[in-house]
Amino acid sequence: MRQTWPLPGRRRMPAALMLAVLMLGLAAPAVPLLAPPAFAVQPDEVLRDPKLERRARALSAELRCMVCQNQSIDDSDAPLARDLRLLVRERLVAGDSDRQVRDFMVSRYGEFVLLRPVMSWRNALLWATPVIVLVLGALAVVVARRRSVPPPGEPFGLSPEEEAHLRRLVGEDDAAPGGRAS
Repeated sequence: MRQTWPLPGRRRMPAALMLAVLMLGLAAPAVPLLAPPAFAVQPDEVLRDPKLERRARALSAELRCMVCQNQSIDDSDAPLARDLRLLVRERLVAGDSDRQVRDFMVSRYGEFVLLRPVMSWRNALLWATPVIVLVLGALAVVVARRRSVPPPGEPFGLSPEEEAHLRRLVGEDDAAPGGRAS
């Protein structure tokens, strides 16, 4: 006797419950995306003026932590990042514009401090390198394909010398002990 689903003696899971379990399983990986980002800014660093604090946060998000290197100073817990955050806030309180603060940081730490570097003639090769590599790779593929395809009029098969050599090899295999005789 063939048993069908559900097995005898077992109850079926209600469709609504099955759908809820499926939806929870699909939604679970998205939960971390819903959490607010964690910033490393300490309460004693926060400026009293909300406008200045927003500007400081925006600037801190654009500046690279020199210790962590792929984090902004706003996200980094490194002591140097804290010092840089305080320096940004000091400059803003002193009346510097966002551009002046950015320029000050670049003059002090170099263009590497910017998470999004500016396009300039000094770093044009750096920006152009991916395009140059892609073009060179495409050229290499074209050249390799052209070398692998025989020129027009040349047959794709074996030359008469290669065919004769192949026949000799096959003929030797047929005559060898244990080989098939034709």
